Formats: sequence, C-alpha cells, structure tokens
Amino acid sequence: MTDTLARRATTLDDKYEVQNDWVYLTGMQALVRLPLQQRARDAAMGWNTAGYISGYRGSPMGRYDMELWAAEAQLKKANVVFRAGLNEDLAATAIWGSQQVGNFAGAQVDGVFGIWYGKGPGVDRSGDALRHANLAGTAPRGGVICLAGDDHGAKSSTVANFSDPIFMAVGIPILYPSNTQELLDYGLHGIAMSRYSGCWVALKVVTDVVEGGGSVCVSVDAPQIHTPAQPAMPADAQGHGVHIRAVDMALPQEQRLYVHKIHAALAYAQCNGLNRITVHPAAAKVGIVAAGKAWQDLLQALAQMGWSEQHLQDWGIRLLKVGMIWPLDPQIVREFAAGLDTVVVVEEKRPILEDQLRTILYGQAQAPQLVGKYFDGSVFDPLRSAMAFPDYGEVSPPLVAQVLRRALQAHLPAAAFAATTPLESQS
Repeated sequence: MTDTLARRATTLDDKYEVQNDWVYLTGMQALVRLPLQQRARDAAMGWNTAGYISGYRGSPMGRYDMELWAAEAQLKKANVVFRAGLNEDLAATAIWGSQQVGNFAGAQVDGVFGIWYGKGPGVDRSGDALRHANLAGTAPRGGVICLAGDDHGAKSSTVANFSDPIFMAVGIPILYPSNTQELLDYGLHGIAMSRYSGCWVALKVVTDVVEGGGSVCVSVDAPQIHTPAQPAMPADAQGHGVHIRAVDMALPQEQRLYVHKIHAALAYAQCNGLNRITVHPAAAKVGIVAAGKAWQDLLQALAQMGWSEQHLQDWGIRLLKVGMIWPLDPQIVREFAAGLDTVVVVEEKRPILEDQLRTILYGQAQAPQLVGKYFDGSVFDPLRSAMAFPDYGEVSPPLVAQVLRRALQAHLPAAAFAATTPLESQS
C-alpha cells in the first residue's frame, strides 16, 4: 500500500533551493534567500541579470556576512557576488557603480541588482555616498536596496540608532517589514520599486524582526508584482527616463529625484498595495496606524485585550498597516481618515508617520485628532502634554494597550474595559 504521508527527503539546503513551497527561515536567512529569489524571478522572465552585495557588519546585521559566506555555493550558482566592504561608504560606492552596467560597452549581463547592508550608525556615516548614488539612480534591470539594521533599544549598540531621518534626508523611500515573510517580500518589492522609479530603496530591519523566524512561502510568482504605467518622463529623458546616466549634472538629478522618481515610488506602492487598510468598518470614528515592529506590538496588544477583528468592526475602529513609511501615501491616508474623530499612531522613536499624517490631513474639514507622541496631539509644548508613545526607547504591547484604552475611552463600550489581562498587568 502506498504511504500517502511519505515526504521527500529534506536537507539544510532546502531553505535556499526549494521553490513553490513553505520553508522555515530565520530573518537573516530570508535576507540571504532574497538575492537568490530575485535571480530566479529574473530568469523566469528571460532576463540575464547578476547580483552584487556589499556592506559592513554590525548588529542586528552582524551575522549577514557569515550567512552569505555559508551560502557561497548557492550564490555563485545564481551569479550573485558578495564582497564585504572595507567600510559602509566604499560598499555603497561600489554598488552605485554596479548600476552603470549597460551604459558602457562590454556588459555581459542585462543588469546588476545591488544589496547594501549596514547598521544604523553605518547609515549615518554613509550619507554622502547614499545621497550621490540615489541622485544618480538605478538601472532598469538593476535596482538597489539598502538593508539598514536599526537597534532601537540599544541592545547591542553603544547608542540607540534609528536610520529613517537619514534616508529621508537623501530622498530614499523606506519600506518597513514586520515579520520574516515581509523581509523577503518587501526586499523583492524594493528591488522592483527601485527598477521602476530609479530610486534606491531602504529596507528598515529591526532587531526583533531579523532575529526572529517563521514559515515563509517561496515561489517565483510570490509576491505578485505589478508594474504601474510608465512614470512621467523628465525633460532630459534622452532615452534614460528616470534611470542612471553615464554623464549627468547635479541640478537635473535633483529635479528628477523630487519631481519624478519619488512620485514613481509612490505609484508603485499604491499599485502593489504596500499600505493596506486591514479592518475597514464603514461607520468608523477611530483609526489606528502602525508599521513594522510596532504593527506586531499592536496586534499582540489587541489579542491580549480580547479585541477581535469583529469587535473592531462593531466598535467602528479602522486599522491601517503601513508598509512604506516614507513617503507616506496621501491617497490611502485620506481614505483611512475619512469620517474619523481620533487617529492613534503607534510608532517608536521620532514621529515619522505622525508628522506626515498631520501634513496630509492639515486644512481638511473635521480632520481627526492625532494621538501619537502625546495624547492631545501636541508636538509643540510637551511640558504641558501627557506623553503617549515616547520618542526614545522601544514600544511594547503593554504600553500599546494602555495608550489605546486611554485615548479611545470616549468611543469604546464598557465591554472594552473588561478585567485587566496578564499582559497589561506588566505595564
């Protein structure tokens, strides 16, 4: 009799070689799988691409180079080259150069996708190289993502680090994955976004996410990637559109980035649903926004409080999960905020999402009150305001539960204030 439960033999290499299946990956292994998966997608489209990875180690990205060296055979087979950088600046400069493939004679591949990595202070010191490279742009079949290892709680760093403001300052869009699956999926989206928009794209990698793990769906068709209509072409397109040129000038680069490329990145995010309203009651009066690790903290807090999706529907509470934290999509923000009285913004460190929400909603009739860093929405007089989510340290599920109940008490039924859960008793 045939054993219907029989399974194929498995090996440790499955995590990098199996396709169209579920595999268990740590966060770091998902980032190693990323270039292999990108190469497989390109090959399925008939593209002859290569990959180039360079950066400088530092927790929480401290094991990335070790995992890449361990996967040397798989990387070589996929035509992906890994060269650890002498420092972060030189690594970024080398990847910038990889995008010129195709602009000069003798190219042996259709394009080279680049992956830069470093921890938060490495992003700080590489600002000049990142600015120049992002202004120069990427190749249509190249693309670049920056893996920024942020240590919000200074668990393995001399300072708490937070790379978002640096990427914003140099005009690099930021994606923020919340789990292992999204490390892989957002990485693939980031390369596709970079190819489409001509921007370098950052992937914000925090300790709790990259040092975790989980079952991940891997396939050359996953995630599904949709390419928007061709972006508006700059006046100096000359066959290059939004992409890198062999010879370029500073002011046209700046205009191209802020008039065309960043808007193309937004169009990509909209087309691919990187920001999603996950709970959407029609008559909502309250909204909650979060991204990345804070999104997981929010989900855990809701579960511990017993606030199910059905409860949120019944109580009129919308949830917005943000995948691209900068630039924030005005279209989905306005859809999300329509008719709301209060919006709670759950985020760590500086008010990146909160400030963008305030800017997008400013001047609208009956704009909702924002509860983020302070309960009364104040960012100008913190000495007279009660703090909600601090702009230092980390956010935790107990703190999220505490803030939600205080901020939303006027909108919630008595059932929402049931007996204190074990989670909240820790706060």
